Amino acid sequence: MDALTFLRADHESVLGMLEVLDGAPRGDGDHVSGLATMVTNLVIAESQHEAIEEQLFWPAVRAALDDGDASADHAIGQEEAGKALLQQLEDGHPGEPEYHRALDEFIAAAREHIDYEQNVVWPRFQTAVSIHDLEQLGDKLQTAKKIAPTRPHPNAPSGGLAQNTLGVAVGAVDHLRDHLSGRTADNPPDAPKS
Repeated sequence: MDALTFLRADHESVLGMLEVLDGAPRGDGDHVSGLATMVTNLVIAESQHEAIEEQLFWPAVRAALDDGDASADHAIGQEEAGKALLQQLEDGHPGEPEYHRALDEFIAAAREHIDYEQNVVWPRFQTAVSIHDLEQLGDKLQTAKKIAPTRPHPNAPSGGLAQNTLGVAVGAVDHLRDHLSGRTADNPPDAPKS
């Protein structure tokens, strides 16, 4: 599967989660609705997605586009702000005003970020790289996602090299923590292979 098809499938999954969460009950109904589980699923999906983008996709954008550094820096800035909100969700609980504020902010920010990637970066990136390179990058993204961190880690470095070294170790610890805590059951499935 080529990189953009793989990333688009991730985006569609996240957009579906955002749609459900945008209308999620507040107050006493949030416990009945399973809001915490839905948010945990979102945190896992977004943490993995952003980690593999920072590890593989944004370095490829930097190399392929004349203004790749500026495009990647803008996107990574959005992702870092998103990670801070995801960490607030990870640390909070449904019913808390700050939890719901962070959720609302994340929903808006994630939609804006996805729009930026898909409508600003992707068309230019697709014309700058070969189909073969897109396929190879897609294979790398699929492999990396299996071991990517499942928590936001907003204080971790965001560069490709940092994600290639530190990110692998952090991902292993996250997966172990998920297994020991039972959180593994909330891990959303990978995008389907074509």
